[in-house]
Amino acid sequence: MGDFETRANKQNLYEELYRAHHARIVQLCRLWLNDAHEAEDAAHEVFLKLFRATPAQESAVAWRAWLTRVALNTCRDRRRSGWWRWWRERSVEFTEVPLSSPEPTPEEQTVSREAREQIWQLFRGLSVRQQEVFALRYIAEWSVEEVAQMLEITPGSVKQHLFRAVHHLRKALGGQR
Repeated sequence: MGDFETRANKQNLYEELYRAHHARIVQLCRLWLNDAHEAEDAAHEVFLKLFRATPAQESAVAWRAWLTRVALNTCRDRRRSGWWRWWRERSVEFTEVPLSSPEPTPEEQTVSREAREQIWQLFRGLSVRQQEVFALRYIAEWSVEEVAQMLEITPGSVKQHLFRAVHHLRKALGGQR
């Protein structure tokens, strides 16, 4: 296979993976970083690493797990950096990107916004590990075993973190949800 064909195959694989996983990676980064702009930057970093790692030939790589692992590590690195600590002291509020849907009434918007803000505030009150486990299990819909493998912890530890996170959220919400 010629050099041109190899580069074309690499580009096609990269574009396919980008389309299939970009929204999910940005969503996970937003959950872990609590900042839309930081999440976009982190996602760009993840996909830059993907571009560099994408082989010319499609191989048996579990790209979903690979991308999630790289995103998790990228977010962890950002949270550990001195710059991140300085940035977070600014208390940037988390704002959700509106999804396309039929327009709710102003009353529904207010109640919905208040409920979302309360839930996000409670989510931010969880430990970092509980946030990671909760996001992978309930947002990304990974199995307990997949979460355990991704975070390099035991399935029992995943279950324990999930139990504590859900218990904390339910207790804080007063059994509302």
